[in-house]
Amino acid sequence: MNTTLSKIIVIDNDVQFHSAYQTYFESFLEYSLMGIYTTVENALADYDSIRPDIVFSEVELPDTSGIEGIQLFRKKDADVKIIMLSKNKDFDMVKKAFKNTANGYLSKPVSERTLYNALDSIKSDGATMSNDIISQIISKFQGKSYEFFSERENQVVEYLCQGATYKTIAEKLFVTASAVNFHIQNIYLKLNVNSKSEALRKLQEMEFSRALI
Repeated sequence: MNTTLSKIIVIDNDVQFHSAYQTYFESFLEYSLMGIYTTVENALADYDSIRPDIVFSEVELPDTSGIEGIQLFRKKDADVKIIMLSKNKDFDMVKKAFKNTANGYLSKPVSERTLYNALDSIKSDGATMSNDIISQIISKFQGKSYEFFSERENQVVEYLCQGATYKTIAEKLFVTASAVNFHIQNIYLKLNVNSKSEALRKLQEMEFSRALI
């Protein structure tokens, strides 16, 4: 018996998706689907006997909503990972879910690949989001600046976040590559990082935190 299997439960009141979830999990060797429910109340009734590692919960549910259910599950287990599922991609709804300590948010319908990637992301990083949700959040930050960067540094940061190379940034700003490198080193210093990937990760964390305020 594989004792490293992560136990999963799904709460989705749209029963047409239930068979799809069962089919998906048949091919997931590291994850075990322990139950599918249509309400938070039914899932809570079985919670103590299952002790799931991850809960997938539809946002729009009868009686207790998925977002209201987050704190009910947290009372059972403060460390359980909770991922919201919804056709609603409204930013305020996404924001509300994360403010209520959700660990992830996926757009429905969820494909087998998306579900598997989400499980792996939760297991390794503790958080997950659909690409369309990420794109929506990123769009909220475009053109915004940071007060601790100079005007030029903010320009460099904006291009970095768009995936531009140092050479492209130099061309866009009409400066030399060495000038861009100078600004980037200052940016790294202010962010307390040592690489572009670390800088982008920290900027994304800061942007996401600002979005939730």
